[in-house]
Amino acid sequence: MTELKSQEEPTVVVKRNDCMVSMILNRPRVLNSLNVEMIRLIDKILDEAEADKHCQFILLYGSGERGFCAGGDIKALAQAVKDKRTALAEQILKEEYDLCLRLHRFAKPIIVLADGITMGAGLGLAAAADLVVATEKTRMAMPETRIGFFPDVGATGWMFSKCPAGYPEYLGLTGYEMIGAEAVRVGFASHLVKSERLPELVTALERYSGNLSQSRSEGAKTLLSQVDHLFDQNIPNNPATDQWVAAYFAGKNSMIEIMESLRQCTIQTQLCDGVFTRLAERSPTAVVLTLKLLRCNEMQPLEEVFQADFKAARFILRHPDYIEGVRARVVDKDDDPKWQPSAIEEVGDLEIDL
Repeated sequence: MTELKSQEEPTVVVKRNDCMVSMILNRPRVLNSLNVEMIRLIDKILDEAEADKHCQFILLYGSGERGFCAGGDIKALAQAVKDKRTALAEQILKEEYDLCLRLHRFAKPIIVLADGITMGAGLGLAAAADLVVATEKTRMAMPETRIGFFPDVGATGWMFSKCPAGYPEYLGLTGYEMIGAEAVRVGFASHLVKSERLPELVTALERYSGNLSQSRSEGAKTLLSQVDHLFDQNIPNNPATDQWVAAYFAGKNSMIEIMESLRQCTIQTQLCDGVFTRLAERSPTAVVLTLKLLRCNEMQPLEEVFQADFKAARFILRHPDYIEGVRARVVDKDDDPKWQPSAIEEVGDLEIDL
């Protein structure tokens, strides 16, 4: 939204109004990617907001014009693993997961302005909010399998309560990117606003001076009633795609089964081809692990989902595909990862107890 970063400023900027605390992610040069310093700062700010009787709700957004939060600090995690400090990488992820779960369970309403790129850890923060506001610039996706990781931050659990049938599997496995209104249609965002009206939205929230209900959900409804006139109510439907996604992805237990059914598909052939194109870019092991997590975490309490995420993270951090994926996509950027194994059909059943 606004450019805030200077050498003196923290990685998370705090603004306090009569009833609201704003947390502004402030690493715009790296799309506000979440590092361990930011995680700990947000946790500390939440401690203060929780204890402050004047603070009735939280607003969370990012500085800069390009994104709310593009994910976690991939390079730092991969470097820790490469340096044989895997325990450090695990600790960083554990703190990230604990923060996301805390936001889900926080007593006061949370509003996220997901303007621009919102992926990975950014989605983890947004998913915990009562109001997730997208703009026409919003790009939401879970691209983790492309670097040999998996959609974590509770996504393989909370997607089932937010998305239509089949979309948790489709989005998690393929990394399909949702832009603007589509993020609302699929359930990752709750409302759509023109980016030019974001300052007006922030001002309206900053000026709120009423008394919210002690119930988080009721308080969120009151806040929505104050700003609902700013939102675009015209969210297009796409029933044909919804039906295709449900038919070919909902409840599936096997990647082989999904791929075989798609090869026989005679409708939505362009969508089918797109799935194979995206799967070809991804770590076969990470894709199989993702489906395993989806089946394990569907409709489970979030506490258990995050526990399963941590177990899956411990497994995949030690798998060669993770370091290779980060090397190929982020460090060397040759886009030519050598996956082990190289095909989904060769992965078999992963021996991991989630």
